[in-house]
Amino acid sequence: MNQAQAVVSVAAELRLFLRPGRRSAPVAVALDGTSSLGHVVESLGVPLTEAGRLLVNGEPTAPGYRPRNADVVMVEAVRRPQLAPARFVLDVHLGTVARRLRLAGVDAAYVKLSPVAKAAVAPVLPPGTRRTYQTFSSCRNCGQVYWHGAHSKRLEQIIDSAVRAVSTGANG
Repeated sequence: MNQAQAVVSVAAELRLFLRPGRRSAPVAVALDGTSSLGHVVESLGVPLTEAGRLLVNGEPTAPGYRPRNADVVMVEAVRRPQLAPARFVLDVHLGTVARRLRLAGVDAAYVKLSPVAKAAVAPVLPPGTRRTYQTFSSCRNCGQVYWHGAHSKRLEQIIDSAVRAVSTGANG
């Protein structure tokens, strides 16, 4: 006797949760007769908090439904309102948050910092920094000098990689 199966299609926005080999086509899932639809979806890697409507054979269905042989399941993404890009103004004590938001591409103004000419801060720079870096900022209140350190390129690569992974998962 053949094992009962359902075919599950996952919305493009949710495919990043699936194993790489399962991202491009509907997935055949073996059914045990006791697992709920919610369990089946989560067993594929899609958190129910990210799943929107669940359709079985074209009809909206609750996560508690027990899939049957030959069911065709569609997992839609949660509908979220389309918002304008977020913009933030951060106070002086949130510098780390500002830097991390900027790395992620979020418009985050950090007002206690101002661009400063290298010549103006050269006397307080370590020799290696003075030789290597050209762009600096300083705090208007305390005069502390800041620059993009050696780690900034690596952090930008990490962010770029994450953005590509999300884009590829959502589109492929």
